[in-house]
Amino acid sequence: MPPPVREDARDALCGSTLAGLRKGARVGTGAPRRIAQLLAVRPDIEVVPIRGNVPPRLKKIETMGLDAVVLAVAGLRRLGLDDAIGEILPVDLFPPSPGQGALGIQVREDSKMIQEIISTAGDLAIDAQVRAERALLAELHGGCSVPVGAYAEVRTDGSLSLYAQVTSLDGTRQVSGSLSGPFGEPEKLGEALAGELIGQGARSILGEIRAEAAV
Repeated sequence: MPPPVREDARDALCGSTLAGLRKGARVGTGAPRRIAQLLAVRPDIEVVPIRGNVPPRLKKIETMGLDAVVLAVAGLRRLGLDDAIGEILPVDLFPPSPGQGALGIQVREDSKMIQEIISTAGDLAIDAQVRAERALLAELHGGCSVPVGAYAEVRTDGSLSLYAQVTSLDGTRQVSGSLSGPFGEPEKLGEALAGELIGQGARSILGEIRAEAAV
């Protein structure tokens, strides 16, 4: 089933802007991708692991003495917390998790009537974007525990573009790339870009991360 309209897929820095963070600033996040991307851009900062729902994470800026926290724009907007956003982080430096901001709809295979009802509610452009992003992640054998960011867009000429990035957990190694392809072949686009990233060393980066996690 094609997903409905996608919320803003980007990440946001809450409590400060990226340029406004002091040297050695303490920034809270629990996601490996966000940790890696932050350290790649600002190796001077201290990343502080945090967990929990959105409001408790925002409160930790005060309770844990943090300078900022990183959260998904989609989650903040769903809760009406736009005012908490200090800066929406640029996709070229902080590509989101594949599928971030998209709503998935799951229906039983034998529920034909329900499938027919909701089949007209989906957005084919969003469906293509998410399929390309998820195909890339699958080709890299990734998941939510690895620092892979990807974002696809439908261009004005009707083609589909995909940008992706793989970063080591300490932020010192990073590979990225972009490709465009036919709107109707999103999986092929994702697989092709994954192949390019593997050629740049993505498999080595992810292999080291998995090896460390297994220890």
